[in-house]
Amino acid sequence: MAAIAATWWWLGVPVNLPRAPIDPNDKVQCISYAPFRDNQTSLSPATQVSPEQIAEDLAQLAKISHCIRTYATDLGLDQIPGLAAKAGLKVIQGIFLDRDRKKNATQVETAIRLAREYPDTIIALVVGNEVLLRKEMAASDLAALISSIKAQVTVPVTYAEVWEFWLSNRELSDAVDFVTIHILPYWENIPIRADLAAAHADEIRKQVAAAFPGKEIFIGEVGWPSEGRMRESALPSRTNQARVVAEVLDLARREHFRVNLFEAYDEGWKREIEGTIGGSWGLFDSEQRTLKYPPGRPVSNFPAWKLQMCSGMALAILVFGVAWLTLRRKPRQAEFGSWLAVGISATTGGILLGVAAQRMVYESYGTGGWLVWGSLLVAAMASPVFGANALMSGRAPPSFAELLGPKGYHTESMLVTMHGLTLMVTAVIGTATALGLIFDPRFIDFPFAPLTMAAVPFAAMTLLNPPAKGSRPLAEPMFAGIYLAAAIYTALNEGTENWQALWTCAAFILLAVTLWRARA
Repeated sequence: MAAIAATWWWLGVPVNLPRAPIDPNDKVQCISYAPFRDNQTSLSPATQVSPEQIAEDLAQLAKISHCIRTYATDLGLDQIPGLAAKAGLKVIQGIFLDRDRKKNATQVETAIRLAREYPDTIIALVVGNEVLLRKEMAASDLAALISSIKAQVTVPVTYAEVWEFWLSNRELSDAVDFVTIHILPYWENIPIRADLAAAHADEIRKQVAAAFPGKEIFIGEVGWPSEGRMRESALPSRTNQARVVAEVLDLARREHFRVNLFEAYDEGWKREIEGTIGGSWGLFDSEQRTLKYPPGRPVSNFPAWKLQMCSGMALAILVFGVAWLTLRRKPRQAEFGSWLAVGISATTGGILLGVAAQRMVYESYGTGGWLVWGSLLVAAMASPVFGANALMSGRAPPSFAELLGPKGYHTESMLVTMHGLTLMVTAVIGTATALGLIFDPRFIDFPFAPLTMAAVPFAAMTLLNPPAKGSRPLAEPMFAGIYLAAAIYTALNEGTENWQALWTCAAFILLAVTLWRARA
């Protein structure tokens, strides 16, 4: 109980920042805005955002920002300038470009019309967003399009791109009125830690300014994610997001440069294609539309840490209760090692339950996502409970054959069946994650918390109650091989600074050892 309480007190301690990242009494210069919420997505041509929905958002954003940046003119987004004018907001109007030339022409035509219709609201046009990064247009074609649009409007015209691509396509600067760069320290080729993010952004801004003398350098995107997987030492978290935003805004005030924050609202639909990290850059929650960091309140990575702590304590009590009840029903001399293993399983589960539950909420997308990660969390909670019973009764870890094997292998015990099902769910979902981390790791989250909750009791059983002699099954060694390969590859690929990756690799190894020693 003391270990669980102390750990959660440490995890939940809020951080007091020198200034609030968002303060209605000190509005930000500009912030990226996309109106999609609930099941809306920019990937569907059928999406049509209502004016009432946009007006509701803009009324909220007008309280904390002077300006918004948009990225397209379709799907109902062409209503934004008119509604922004009523809300008292300026607009940096975006034009979305890709390989579809017909769609591009419609985007350009609409943006030109809006710029002429709302000259006091639209303060700039952004012709294309990271088109060179996606390799969807040549720099020469992009420059020609920008020049054509400039001749038809009176507002400044620019192009937005990751800063490195500006340095490798310097000829574009002749076509734009000012240079718009994106600096996202988390996504750099060598990821930048949160405490160095603001300084990094300033260094890059000065580097680009030196390359384009006489041109204003506008930071069109800068921000930090509040949830998601680590990249090397770059850790997404609520406190890190608040810190980076606050420090960048403070730097912009001191150095007198323009900056646009990325972004206003979490975009849940992006999790479908970019994982948890893609939908976690907003300063407002996607569903409730509430500010993540109200001014005057300290910021915590675990706002509900007291509830999470109590839930963990309840799980630990349940684990010890099952161990005690097992000895009462089947009296035997329990060794100190068995009690120690129960204690470690209870403590591990009690500490990590709240972490696993919170991550499940943010990492689950769609019915399938909730089913997968919800099943893993249930298995993670069940593992120390069933493990306590097995450790006290001297039972070896279950094998897959006891659940799925033919007569003579199949168990008749409901308890062993449920315990085996717990192992199977953990093994299958864990293996899917392991394969993802090998073949397509960029957006794969590290399920270190639920995997550890599940793996520790099984590893303890393997050590203290090793399986009796028998034939080595085929399935378990195959799973074990995948886990071992994933642990080695992931550790090398993610680097030693990524503690989420290393922790997940340790859980993979525990599961590999457990499965390798299985006997039918």
